[in-house]
Amino acid sequence: MKKEHVSHCQFSAWYPLFRSITIKSVILPLPQNVKDYLLDDGTLVVSGREDPPTSSQPDSDNEAEETQWSDDESTATLTAPEFPEFNTQVQEAINLLGGSVFPKLNWSAPRDAYWIAMNSSLKCKTLSDIFLLFKSSDFITRDFTQPFIHCTDDSPDPCIEYELVLRKWCELIPGAEFRCFVKENKLIGISQRDYTQYYDHISKQKEEICRCIQDFFKEHIQYKFLDEDFVFDIYRDSRGKVWLIDFNPFGEVTDSLLFSWEDLTSENNLRGDLSEEDAQEQDSPAFRCTNSEVTVQPSPYLSYRLPKDFVDLSTGEDVHKLIDFLKLKRNQQEDD
Repeated sequence: MKKEHVSHCQFSAWYPLFRSITIKSVILPLPQNVKDYLLDDGTLVVSGREDPPTSSQPDSDNEAEETQWSDDESTATLTAPEFPEFNTQVQEAINLLGGSVFPKLNWSAPRDAYWIAMNSSLKCKTLSDIFLLFKSSDFITRDFTQPFIHCTDDSPDPCIEYELVLRKWCELIPGAEFRCFVKENKLIGISQRDYTQYYDHISKQKEEICRCIQDFFKEHIQYKFLDEDFVFDIYRDSRGKVWLIDFNPFGEVTDSLLFSWEDLTSENNLRGDLSEEDAQEQDSPAFRCTNSEVTVQPSPYLSYRLPKDFVDLSTGEDVHKLIDFLKLKRNQQEDD
């Protein structure tokens, strides 16, 4: 895997070519000060939201005590940085896309941080929703700091213009998502995307699903992407229509799901997955899915549920992070 292969999988590199077969999206250049804020290891102060006005006269003894506490000279006031122009651009894009979006950077979405959102989802309606997910995500940090970590060439890193990608929010059923592996412009493997769960309809319809994806690949993807080796994700809706979701590099930086990268690169163990009829067809890909509930596994994103901010909270190292988090929750509850 070379650096140019990774660059070709940036959202803005492929979206113009495949706009008609994927989800409507808006791409916004990411200002440098926003990038700096997202990479800041300081307190989890979420920008993009104004605090509700407070009454000058306390209504109860509890509020009076709170006022006295907050006026203590030793108490530091934490202020979120503001990005008014960028916030306006983001909100206009969100409104254009129907009011709710799925956010990502050039390559990755903050899938490892869904648990921190109040709705336990990546569905965002404001810039503050996006910031909360991005600042809590190792995937987003990797996009910023190590986008070419698994590349084998020694060429200089390409110049990256970072972008905020906003995709129209769609309720996608995990059991209808599949990852497809392409080598030398040939579809060699298809894997169930949510491999931790068993879906009865996939086992029963795998031949039909496989043929449907093959037809989609030949008509819309094959020989049209910028590289010969790549990975693409698709969604097959209830009508059987296939939608392109994303492209990824063909290499270890991409999760191989129910395959191993050794299998995919050598193709030695792929033919054994095929039926006798499919084995006779040279262009039939191997298809893998979770075949029984016995093989169900916990979500791979569970390991990301304890970020450094909460480790700091548990050890008492930074109480301000708890204050910021509770403050955000209060604001969202008042909005609802």
